[in-house]
Amino acid sequence: MPLIKVQTSVSAPEKAKIEAMLKNLSAKLAKHTGKPESYVMTAFEAEIPMTFAGNTDPVCYVEIKSVGTMKPEQTQVMSQDFCQEVNQALGIPKNRIYIEFNDAKGYMWGWNSTTFG
Repeated sequence: MPLIKVQTSVSAPEKAKIEAMLKNLSAKLAKHTGKPESYVMTAFEAEIPMTFAGNTDPVCYVEIKSVGTMKPEQTQVMSQDFCQEVNQALGIPKNRIYIEFNDAKGYMWGWNSTTFG
C-alpha cells in the first residue's frame, strides 16, 4: 500500500543504479511507515520535461502515498531521508527536490481484487 514514485528531469543512470535506489527507497518507506515491505511499490520516471524556480536545471518530484495517517514529525524525517537518497543516486541538489506526502483512505486503495478499507 505505500508507494514512492520518483519523477526527474535528468537522464536515467544505469539500470543497476536505478534498481539499487528503488530498493533502498522501498526498504526505507517500509521502515518509516511501519508497513511490510511486501506491500511497498516503487516507480521511477526519467527525462520528464520539468522546471523549478523558472529554469530547467536538474529537478525531481517525489510522491509518497500510504494508507493511514502520516504525522508531521514522520514526514519531516522521511523528507530528510528520501532527499538524501535521491541526491546520492541521481545527483540532484536537495533544494531542487519536492516531496508530496499523501494519506490514502483504505477504501480508496485497491489491491488483489479488493481494497484496504
